[in-house]
Amino acid sequence: MQPYVLVAEDEESLVELLTYNLKAEGFRVDSVVDGGDVMMRLDEELPDLLLLDWMLPNLSGIEICRQIRRNSGLRNLPVVMLTARGAEEDKIRGLDAGADDYLPKPFSVKELIARLRAVLRRTRPVLAERRIVRGSIELDLDTHRVNRDGADVHLGPTEFRLLRHFMEHAGRVQSRGQLLDAVWGRDAEVEERTVDVHIRRLRLAMNIDNGEDIIRTVRSAGYAFEAPQS
Repeated sequence: MQPYVLVAEDEESLVELLTYNLKAEGFRVDSVVDGGDVMMRLDEELPDLLLLDWMLPNLSGIEICRQIRRNSGLRNLPVVMLTARGAEEDKIRGLDAGADDYLPKPFSVKELIARLRAVLRRTRPVLAERRIVRGSIELDLDTHRVNRDGADVHLGPTEFRLLRHFMEHAGRVQSRGQLLDAVWGRDAEVEERTVDVHIRRLRLAMNIDNGEDIIRTVRSAGYAFEAPQS
């Protein structure tokens, strides 16, 4: 399951950096640049974690954090604050306002992601799990290993991403266009028939000893993942 992170940050280059790296680590990411829009966005869809900059236009991160903790529907939302204010008293203010963690700029992206995972382990332990298991198939996100019925399956990088997306959306029909956006990216100049090529490779690798086909073809619609039973 992909943890959903809302990034509230007005520095465009930093938003791009965070979005790229968080998506690469398996997070679903959205962003907002104006402090005045954060609460509205939270009402539209509640994220699993809010990455919140202190110095947002129109409404500060500190005030947003206070509003979240006063709101009965939002008070359990994990919040990690980012700020250029690195003094100890500022860190104390951020934590007193209700932040779960606090990271001064500039920061290491690797450290940030480690901190996000640590917060999720405390507050959303299911989302911090780095394995996806569907039926007799297990996919390990850290080692990029796939196992079916106790046997290792060797997949190329694209087939691994494809299987991961299918397993995260088990049972749902995915059109070729949806698969292209999710696995190759919205800006990738790839033809839809490329999806069929990699689906075929994935099937060949996963259907060990003529086992049950895990990918169902839905005529005129696309493909769906069906979890095999042990």
